[in-house]
Amino acid sequence: MSDKKLTVLDLIDLDLKNHNSLNFRCICGRKGLSRSIDTPELNRPGLALCGFFEVFAFNRIQVFGQGEAAYIKKLIDDGKHSQIKQFFSYEIPCCVFTYNIPIEDFVIESANAADCPILVTDLDTTEFIVRVLRILSTIFSRKVTLHGVLVEVYGLGVLITGESGVGKSETALELLKAGHRLVADDVVEIHCINGNILIGAGANKIIGHHMEIRGIGVINVTHLFGVGAIRDNKRIQLIIQLEEWDSSKNYDRIGKGELFSDILDVKVPKLEIPVKPGRNIRIVIETAAMNERLKSMGYNTAKEFNRNILKWIESEGAKSVYFGKEDVI
Repeated sequence: MSDKKLTVLDLIDLDLKNHNSLNFRCICGRKGLSRSIDTPELNRPGLALCGFFEVFAFNRIQVFGQGEAAYIKKLIDDGKHSQIKQFFSYEIPCCVFTYNIPIEDFVIESANAADCPILVTDLDTTEFIVRVLRILSTIFSRKVTLHGVLVEVYGLGVLITGESGVGKSETALELLKAGHRLVADDVVEIHCINGNILIGAGANKIIGHHMEIRGIGVINVTHLFGVGAIRDNKRIQLIIQLEEWDSSKNYDRIGKGELFSDILDVKVPKLEIPVKPGRNIRIVIETAAMNERLKSMGYNTAKEFNRNILKWIESEGAKSVYFGKEDVI
């Protein structure tokens, strides 16, 4: 059970649009809208309606499709009201009827008596389950807030980190000018989905898609660059750590030594990019993003380069043994 507090009313009031919208209407049981939803899991109450309550997962959202609704109608027509009454005797968070199914009067009376909210949606059952599971998995997922800038570069989610003043926002601004997209600036909220996928978004929707540029102030990215320059969230697939150039540090020049950053127990490829006057960090990040995409497709430039060097060394060694010193040009 999660320690996160989510009520039925919170779920109804979520600002969901397009493919995330749940299209809820509350039919009855409004006194129970403050009931908490403690798990992202759902339940189809077919067994409970048949009278089997031994393993009834009553603490979950109960989903009624056409099959369950038809069975309820049969119970009422046959005068078997006790099973419906026993069903509502449990403290259920809420019941959701899909397909805009008409609710039987006895069900409405029983739900009102138990203060159990009955919600109706015009979505089909499968689509509703897909949407609500996606929403609940995000709400109940583990999350962490990090300081950085999240941008989408060539379709890849790139989290730019580094000390304050190193040039994260300025670099992101250069990327925006080049046609890439901003997800979040300064504070990034990261959710772990399905145990191995990190989704980043702005921590505050009110100030989302704004950037603070030293010497200019706060700018509205949507107004300056258009809606095509932003997106609400993005999977994090690469971390770029910007740092001041340190002449005493030995930076990786071949790319064979791979670094990873651990966020919520998920390892994400990481690159340390030194910053100094004259370096075009935007182009470096664009190249890093394209190179990471190549790796995801199975091609690793550094490993391929290393294999070619080894082949060349082996071939040169074979030549020297075969020809002799006086024959080698």
